[in-house]
Amino acid sequence: MSALTVDHEPEHGWDDLVRIWLETDAPEGCKVEIVEGIVTVSPAPANKHNVIAGKLQRSLYKVIPEDWGIYQTLAVSVPSRSGLFIPDLVVVPESALVELSESEHFIAADASSFIVEITSKSSLRHDRVSKPAAYAHAGVPLYLLVDQWAQGGPTITLYGEPKDDVYRVLQAGKFGDEIPLPAPFDLVIDTGAFPAA
Repeated sequence: MSALTVDHEPEHGWDDLVRIWLETDAPEGCKVEIVEGIVTVSPAPANKHNVIAGKLQRSLYKVIPEDWGIYQTLAVSVPSRSGLFIPDLVVVPESALVELSESEHFIAADASSFIVEITSKSSLRHDRVSKPAAYAHAGVPLYLLVDQWAQGGPTITLYGEPKDDVYRVLQAGKFGDEIPLPAPFDLVIDTGAFPAA
């Protein structure tokens, strides 16, 4: 992963970061994010990563309301944490993109109902530490971390009940375990079909 450090005036910091984010010319398929005030470029995800995202997306479409969407390229912002992320999956009412959004390029993270990050070798620290702290800070109700690179084998952890910058672990297991999602989803995720990295 490459990173670009940005010098900016504190009173204009967020706007400057977003401008640089918008102007970053990354190769097709790469993910450009702002993590802890640094514009980062990550390579396109691996095939197994995409399979997991696809399986989760297919399961979630069975239980979400008709006016909600599941997005793999939607940017969510947490300006107070100098973060603008493109999660692997974001579940959000469509109105947040069309009617409530303050930008045509991203939405506020707190508009999301559920965010999923699937670790890649290049994103381990961000997915395990920086992003959950920012999502919890924003009040995103549920965060699912699919960690293909965990020591001892791939794991899946569902976080909820955000308070300040911290989530409570609602459920944790290894690939092969079932992970129940609470309302409004009321869905059991079968991780047995997830390919390991």
